[in-house]
Amino acid sequence: MKQKPKIGLALGSGGARGFAHVGVIKVLKEENIPISLIAGSSMGALVGSMYAAGTDLEQLYKIVMKFKRKYFLDFTVPKMGLIKGNRIKEFISIFTHGKKLEELDIPISIVATDIKTGEKVVFTEGSVADAVRASIAIPGIFTPEKIGDQLLVDGGVVDRVPVSVVKEMGADYVIAVDVSHVKQDMEVTSIYDVIMQSLDILQMEIVKNREIASNVMIRPRVEQFSSRAFTNIDEIIAIGESETRKHIDQIKREIAKWEEGTNE
Repeated sequence: MKQKPKIGLALGSGGARGFAHVGVIKVLKEENIPISLIAGSSMGALVGSMYAAGTDLEQLYKIVMKFKRKYFLDFTVPKMGLIKGNRIKEFISIFTHGKKLEELDIPISIVATDIKTGEKVVFTEGSVADAVRASIAIPGIFTPEKIGDQLLVDGGVVDRVPVSVVKEMGADYVIAVDVSHVKQDMEVTSIYDVIMQSLDILQMEIVKNREIASNVMIRPRVEQFSSRAFTNIDEIIAIGESETRKHIDQIKREIAKWEEGTNE
């Protein structure tokens, strides 16, 4: 009997553009490519945790199509950030059924950054809502999330597409998804635009190496959409779907090759 590889999905950060991850997951499921493990940074953590919690794809589509900017952005008096992030925490808690990470249907690692030490923090257990809230805490926009003695911000700061994390979980074959292309000549109109564009630029070179480390890198071309607008969600998902379909033959071929290799 052929041994099946553990397929790991590394879902990257990118604000609203991260809804393309939903389209990627849908096509992989339709093509019977089982997802054994997930690692997510920022929006990748949000989408990945909802799917790992057992939300079926039809329901996931409905939830994200109704997603409004107001769920994400609840403004506060600036001290360490503009947004408290309580609403998004409630949203995550509801749609992951208040579960702990270790209780989810698919093992998942959530990536955040310790702002005091600069180190990558990977959550594999404990509150899903706390971990995801930490992972989406865009520096200067969201107030950092305090967990224990750690002050945590966006996972995308240290690891935009967490390929190494899903490998450490035991993935034999890694499908990575990067939704944060740098849009050139982007109209910069707010502090959010300044921060998001800066993060994308800082991570540009690093992600090139991630491409080599993963078996396949899916790059939905969603840079024309604002990372903060939470409009055009249907188009963003559709691009995630169509970009994944381009890689399906390669994925199936390489998985079959892996299976043959284990039987030699």
